[in-house]
Amino acid sequence: MATLVAIGYPDETTATAASLEANRLAKDLIIQPDAIAVIIRDREGKFHVTTSHHAVGGGATWGMFWGLLFGMLFFVPILGMAVGAGLGALTGKIAKNAINKEFQERIREELQPGTSALFLVVESVTPDKAVASLSRFGGTVLKSSLPKETEEELQEALHGSPRQ
Repeated sequence: MATLVAIGYPDETTATAASLEANRLAKDLIIQPDAIAVIIRDREGKFHVTTSHHAVGGGATWGMFWGLLFGMLFFVPILGMAVGAGLGALTGKIAKNAINKEFQERIREELQPGTSALFLVVESVTPDKAVASLSRFGGTVLKSSLPKETEEELQEALHGSPRQ
C-alpha cells in the first residue's frame, strides 16, 4: 500500500532541499518513492509546483494525481490539467476515500504564504534511516495513507489497469 506523506516547512526553500535528500535516499534504497512533489507558496500567495516521478511509464499518472490533489487541496488548477467527466469523478473518489478532511485542513493551514511542503508517495521505507536524514530539515510531518483499493481505482481510472 502506498502512503502519501507531506512535510511542511516555514520558508520557501527547505522543501526543495529536502526533496533533493529524498531523491538521494531513493538512490540509496532507503525509501522507495513512486513520486515526489514540492509545492512552494510564495509571499504573494501564488503556488509553484515541482514534481518528479519514479515509476517507469507512470509520469502521466502521477502528473495527473498531483494536479488533482493540489487542485483539491488549494482550489487552484495546478499543471494546467483539463478536467473532463471522468477526471471529475476521480477527483471525487480521491477526496472521498484517500485524503481525509483533517489531512486536507492541516495541509491548507501549513501552506501559508512564504512556506513550502514536500509531498512523497512512498511504497516502502527504512524508517530509522529516512527519519535521520530528513530530520535535519525540520518541518511539520503530516501523513495520510492511501488505501490499496483507492490506489488501484486511481490507476485504473487513469491507465485502464492497476500499476504493477
